Amino acid sequence: MTDLAPHELRILVAVDREQSFTAAAEALGMSQSAVSHAVRTCERKIGVLLFERGRHGARATPAGARAVVHARHILHLLTTLSAEARGAESGTVTGTLRIAAFRSAAAHVLPAVLARLTTCHPGLVPQVRIVREIGRGTAGEVADGRADLGIATFDSSRPTAPGLLGGRLFEESYALVHPAGHPRPHSLPLVDWDENCDSYTRDWWSRQDWIPAARVNVEDDIATLSMVAQGLGMSIVPRSALIGAPAGVAVTDLGPQAPTRLVGYVTTPALVRTVGVRALIRELRSAALPPGLEPVRA
Repeated sequence: MTDLAPHELRILVAVDREQSFTAAAEALGMSQSAVSHAVRTCERKIGVLLFERGRHGARATPAGARAVVHARHILHLLTTLSAEARGAESGTVTGTLRIAAFRSAAAHVLPAVLARLTTCHPGLVPQVRIVREIGRGTAGEVADGRADLGIATFDSSRPTAPGLLGGRLFEESYALVHPAGHPRPHSLPLVDWDENCDSYTRDWWSRQDWIPAARVNVEDDIATLSMVAQGLGMSIVPRSALIGAPAGVAVTDLGPQAPTRLVGYVTTPALVRTVGVRALIRELRSAALPPGLEPVRA
């Protein structure tokens, strides 16, 4: 088998991203026929069909999806190779540092971390994407080659995904939030959001007979707190989501048996050796955390 060239890898990634040969050609400044020819060449070299062609565009086959993941990783490592080689003598590092994080971590943990990081390494350009911690979440973004490092939730029943490396950063407890001044907050209907009650809280949640089924379900914790502030119900949320909570929201501790979640980072064995990712991990480990978040030293 003949190896694929970098330009062929870029074409595979573009076709997968655009889900269209025509749109990929436009994005790359190529003709549609040249993109089609390149994909056929890749398929001949590898020996499998990579994309299903049809009226609805191009969809990666299982083999194609796996190939695209490897293509993203290889292309990023090639870019990193060039940047680190250029900075080897001066000790500097340049380039984009891709970070995937769930909303509260991106809002309340990363800003101070990235301020220190870019002061020490002004050539680094952080690129932060908010990723909902549902399903494969931020770890999936790293595994699929879309992020260099993810801020992820950990627990004993869901270890770090295969092929990734991780480290624990902090632990946070959950608390009851309800409209301020309400005399019986446990009697209120539940306002919940999709990222809540994952495996790290499900056992505790199932043992609480006072928690009703959700009456209102929303997509994020900001909307949850806003609805609680308006008197629509109560909710149970992690401490990091309470930072900057709107007026009218009261917080009640759930006691010594309150559920907790662990938050850490994930990256790949190849990227953990790069200067930018190593520097980011150092800053994350030494970060001064907001109140309610307890550092985990591992």
